[in-house]
Order: sequence, then C-alpha cells, then structure tokens
Amino acid sequence: MSIRISVAFDAEKQGILTGRKGSTQVGGQAGALAPYDMILGGLGSCLHYTFQTVIDKKRIAIESVHYSIEGNKRDEVPATLKDVYVKATVSGAKEEDKRKIEKAFDIATRQCSVYQTLEKVADMHPELVFNS
Repeated sequence: MSIRISVAFDAEKQGILTGRKGSTQVGGQAGALAPYDMILGGLGSCLHYTFQTVIDKKRIAIESVHYSIEGNKRDEVPATLKDVYVKATVSGAKEEDKRKIEKAFDIATRQCSVYQTLEKVADMHPELVFNS
C-alpha cells in the first residue's frame, strides 16, 4: 500500500501538510505541529486503531482511552528518539474484562506498524492503566 502526503512551506518555515483525509499546519508557528508531534501523534493514532480493533473482535466494551505519549531524543546528531513512553488510560472497563484488555493492549503494541517502526530506533515503554 502506498501512502502519499504533500507538505508546502513558505519562506518563514510555516507549512501545510495535506494527507488523504485532511490537513494541518506544520512548523514553528502557533497552532502548528512540529515533526515529532506528528510522529508521536501517528503512534497514538495507529496504536489506538489497532487496540480498538482487537477489543472489538473480543467484544469488550469500554468508554474511552486517553493516550499520553512522551519521546526523549538522543544527544547525538541526528537526534533520533531514544525512549518513547506510552501511557494508555482506559475508562469504563468492567472488572472482569481488565485482564482481556491488558492482553489486547499487548497485542496492539505487537501489531501496530508505527509502534513497530519506532521500536527499531527507540526503547518503547508501554503502560496500561484503568480509570475507575
């Protein structure tokens, strides 16, 4: 599958990224996303899509999931990611489903293509918690 986006910048390094289904401002201006914002956002999006797919297949009901993702870069140039911390907080899970949800999250980290791509350069630190 081919994935194609376009990014156009002006002389002040302010740009617009356009994908198949939308666009966003990129660069250093207020309201814009920086490159690592997009990488970590892509991770969150991919991981959630994969996690929700597994949960749906297992017919487990939850209310929501909130992701907090932090990346730390290396000091060397190029400053690639060194560590990525992913905290997923699940709300509305039934007590009897929590073990199944933990397993689904583990499966999601193994099947999410963005997670697996980043794991090639960074130490990944996934964490799943339940919001009662």
